[in-house]
Amino acid sequence: MRVLGIDPGTIRTGWGVVAVDGSRVTLVGAGTIHAPEKQALESRLRIIYRGLVDVLETHAPGAAAVEEVYVGKHVSAALALGHARGIALLAVAERDVIVHSYPASVVKRAVVGRGAADKQQVAALVGALLGMRELPGVDATDALAIAITHAQTLRLRELNLVVSRSSARRPSLPKR
Repeated sequence: MRVLGIDPGTIRTGWGVVAVDGSRVTLVGAGTIHAPEKQALESRLRIIYRGLVDVLETHAPGAAAVEEVYVGKHVSAALALGHARGIALLAVAERDVIVHSYPASVVKRAVVGRGAADKQQVAALVGALLGMRELPGVDATDALAIAITHAQTLRLRELNLVVSRSSARRPSLPKR
């Protein structure tokens, strides 16, 4: 199965697609959709939408994962990111691809091992995990990290299902 990861932004939206085969995760493609900062927000959102539609049509993922918007001190920045995230959710939903959301701290913890890792640490570990010789940029590597996080989540769900099935088949021991 292919998993699309999306790191939404109103100027740069990163995307990354990985193929999942059991515990193996391999790179399919990654990039950044650039929307000119000087254009109106609605024009940038249209560029992001069309770019994501192209990615979805080209790579045909079976699942998608999008980073959640963090609301810190800058509420207006979070609101703008919410617009880009909404566009990403729409593009994916129109193709009937199931979407999952992950907070940035969970993605960082899954890939780097700690939730406060910086973008360069995430990029370096994503590159190492996927055997990349050249990194595509931090927005794309963040998107790949989101896709990897979802792939790991799918694998854990699969393992839990196997464990629960084997537990159900185990005969119970006689009581003493």
